Amino acid sequence: MNKNTEKIEDKEQLITWFKTGFKKKSEWMVGTEHEKFAYTFSKNKNKYIPLSYDGKIGIKSFLKELSKFGWEPIFEEKNLIALKKELQSITLEPGGQIELSGAPLKSLHNTCKETNEHLKLVKDIGKKLDILLVGLGVRPNESFSEVPFMPKARYEIMRNYMPKKGKRGLEMMHSTCTVQANLDFDSEQDMINKIKLAVKIQPVVTALFANSPFYEGSYNGYESLRSHIWTDTDPDRCGVLKVALKEDFGFSSYVNYALSVPMYFVVRKNKYIDCAGKSFSDFLEGKLDIMPGEKPTIQDWENHLSTIFTDVRLKRIIEVRGADAGNWRRTCALPAFWVGILYGENSIGLAERICDKWTIDDIENLSKRVAKKGLDAEICGEKVLDVAKNLIEISRSGLISRNVKDAIGNNESIYLNVLEEILQKKNSPARELTKSFKQKYNHSMQELLKDIAY
Repeated sequence: MNKNTEKIEDKEQLITWFKTGFKKKSEWMVGTEHEKFAYTFSKNKNKYIPLSYDGKIGIKSFLKELSKFGWEPIFEEKNLIALKKELQSITLEPGGQIELSGAPLKSLHNTCKETNEHLKLVKDIGKKLDILLVGLGVRPNESFSEVPFMPKARYEIMRNYMPKKGKRGLEMMHSTCTVQANLDFDSEQDMINKIKLAVKIQPVVTALFANSPFYEGSYNGYESLRSHIWTDTDPDRCGVLKVALKEDFGFSSYVNYALSVPMYFVVRKNKYIDCAGKSFSDFLEGKLDIMPGEKPTIQDWENHLSTIFTDVRLKRIIEVRGADAGNWRRTCALPAFWVGILYGENSIGLAERICDKWTIDDIENLSKRVAKKGLDAEICGEKVLDVAKNLIEISRSGLISRNVKDAIGNNESIYLNVLEEILQKKNSPARELTKSFKQKYNHSMQELLKDIAY
């Protein structure tokens, strides 16, 4: 029997599923996922506009060009919606954002090389098709009404449900971009240690990578508007993973949390069945009213977990997801920071000393403050800027201790240099961008987009 079609009979199977993710430390990998906005210039509107799905210069045309470079096309209802090459995939987000889900790789040198090759390819195709690809946390130039919808059934279900739970869910779907890292664990206790720490320090990472100060062509009042938008999206499935900070946290409590998150859909025969708001616990008991008597499969469980959008997310890997998209150097720095912190010798213990007194309320409040104030935000009387300095120092030591070198002898700590530059300037990427918007680009969003494009 295909494991993905195996029926789930009880909660213990769900706990066991997580345990199948255990990997020996010698086999730990790192994966990077990063999104980008796609634009073309409209002479009629005299500005860059987001790509629609169809058309001569559209998302479908872009994906078709990419498929010529060894990428296998993936279709839904005859629509080209994704590409796959070995363990990598290029997927289409709700508003036409292009995402690379990178392969799990052994070193940061490899994952950064993968990122570089991907960005070079999309940039080359962008030049051919007159498409601009930009890494920012939020669309800077256009209102939500100007963003085209992509033809994926999953997203249609989400669009109908999101406004029932928050005011900005549709903006989150269509107008934000992130970069995330995916990491391994070797036991339940290792997972607990990593998740607890990641949840605590994630707001600091949000501040370091803050890169969404514009909206609808002007300043929006936030350093990470993307992070702020998430606060009014869907409280059932977003924000700080509070269950991780409770004393009994483990696979069992996470399963209970995931079962409490309302469903979006079930897929049968490649068709999406709208289950928005319904209970996965009912499904587990064969009591889902629109599928009476039917029990979920492992694939249903995996699909359900993918609809939990907390800043730190548990699957058979740990996903750290709370950073704005940015340039190539910061896209490499994000996984580097987390590998140094979560994989380094003694680094989890050292980092825990910094944040061991922080409460759930402290962390939730910090998440809100860093969206507005970035590195100037404070927690327990200490500036985030200073906390970030200490964490980066721990991460650098962790990467040096790994001693994984590239062809010319550099260890992986080189990828943190861009973060130390941010700290030296005491300015997030968002602040640097707002300064340039005024001084370098003379308040021209079109010139800014051209200059920061990949």
